[in-house]
Amino acid sequence: MREDAPSAVGRGSLRRFWRTAAGFGTGAGSWLPWLLIGSLVVCVIAQLLVQYRLNIWNRDFFDALEQRDGSEIRNQTYLLPQFAAASIALAVFAVWARMTFQRRWRGWLTIRLLELWLDNDNCRRLDAGADEPQLPEYRIAEDARIATDAPIDLVTGLLSSVLTASTFVVVLWTIGGSLPVGPPELGFELPGYLVFASVLYAALTTGMMILVGRRMAHVIERKNQAESELKFAVARLRSAQGEPRVHGAIAQAAPVGFALEEVLRTWASLCGQHVRTTLVSHGNTLLAPIIGLILCVPKYIDRSLSLGEVTQAAAAFAAVQIAFNWLVDNYPRLAEWASSASRVGVLLLAIDRLAVLYPKPAGPAAPPR
Repeated sequence: MREDAPSAVGRGSLRRFWRTAAGFGTGAGSWLPWLLIGSLVVCVIAQLLVQYRLNIWNRDFFDALEQRDGSEIRNQTYLLPQFAAASIALAVFAVWARMTFQRRWRGWLTIRLLELWLDNDNCRRLDAGADEPQLPEYRIAEDARIATDAPIDLVTGLLSSVLTASTFVVVLWTIGGSLPVGPPELGFELPGYLVFASVLYAALTTGMMILVGRRMAHVIERKNQAESELKFAVARLRSAQGEPRVHGAIAQAAPVGFALEEVLRTWASLCGQHVRTTLVSHGNTLLAPIIGLILCVPKYIDRSLSLGEVTQAAAAFAAVQIAFNWLVDNYPRLAEWASSASRVGVLLLAIDRLAVLYPKPAGPAAPPR
């Protein structure tokens, strides 16, 4: 039987998923995940400091280039490998800490799901139930992987984006200053015009991405469901090989063909979604640095900004765009995570119902978490 629509069970299943998955951060050995999370936060902050220092280096290097100051150019050239080495070291450590957290969380959750699934003969009862989730093995193996893989990436990315936006908005406000608006005799000026321009540009690109990708979450959810149904149909076909072929091999294989057709159809829909979102995201990647430079042209022409300050402002403008577009850039993965976490939650809810229908004999065992 097909799984309930996400709108009907999504919130409850997500809450049920978190109720079990959060157990990784409690109890014996919980110091390790918290230590890894703390290390990742420190890495994000340190990486931001390096990025900020590189932004200043960008200004100093191009100012020295504009002034043809060979000595200062050499000094700045010597500094660059140090910043690069620090950034690479932080990135390598962050990858290790992040993947260690994901690996251990997945292992803990998989073991917990297997315990609940095998406990009190739940695996047999789930298979026998007419309205139970399809292929719980897939949810335990694949959906649990995705559900524990994405959150740490999304959270650290969000933290980095918030801190980056806060830092480089200040840079834009400081460097850009005010821009005269209207006739000179009126003396009107727009303070922090680079900040307002970056916010408006980010709002425009984000709005376009939400518009073209508004069906992304639904398409990903349907694709995951279709993949699960295909695996279920193939498993049923294998089981049917030992049964009498009353209607022939073709009739027995028909559900696999239907499931495969649905998988290919949903993949085509997902391809269309990615094509449209790529048009916006790739265009933004190309245009954001150039627009930052163009916005600085009036201040450069009237000599309010040096060449180094122009390049610094353009780099800060691009950094702010990347930070503001965190949701847009991560929307497909967020939808993928929500789908998989919800499917794990549905399995846990089904096991909860079995615990009510078939209570275990009184004993020391604790109820499902």
